[in-house]
Amino acid sequence: MTDVTIEQLGRAPLHMLELWGDPKAAAKRIAKALGHDLPKVGKAQGNVLRLSPTTWLVEGEAAAIEAALGDGGALTPTGGGYERVRLSGPAWRSLLMEGSLFDAESAQFAIDCVATTPIDHVAVTLRVESENACLAYVPASHAADLQHFWRLSAGGLPQS
Repeated sequence: MTDVTIEQLGRAPLHMLELWGDPKAAAKRIAKALGHDLPKVGKAQGNVLRLSPTTWLVEGEAAAIEAALGDGGALTPTGGGYERVRLSGPAWRSLLMEGSLFDAESAQFAIDCVATTPIDHVAVTLRVESENACLAYVPASHAADLQHFWRLSAGGLPQS
């Protein structure tokens, strides 16, 4: 057995938030509704993950964002298109290095950091939850195969 746990958490209501036109005005309204600024690129705060300069992933309740959005963007449900998988334990970073093009072992990839990277040919969004855990948002159509890949890879990781 290895020092990593792979836990399928299932689907959660997810929305893609995209801003356009004058994104600063919409972001200001949304920040007021949330009680905090939208996270910077590569970061997460609360239930919002920043994916790119004008795109965020919102997990769970998004009514406050929708009400504040106005005509400055769109909030689109993903329709259950992603499975959430928690990787935890001392070796979660090493496991992400298997089949990935991302340096998950970097000290820069810290709590509430977000990255989207291909892992075993699947685009996966990662959020560091703690020093001991990472949440992966995996396209539902690839979730079973990727978890199988991770379980096989975890079996070959060195023990600590």
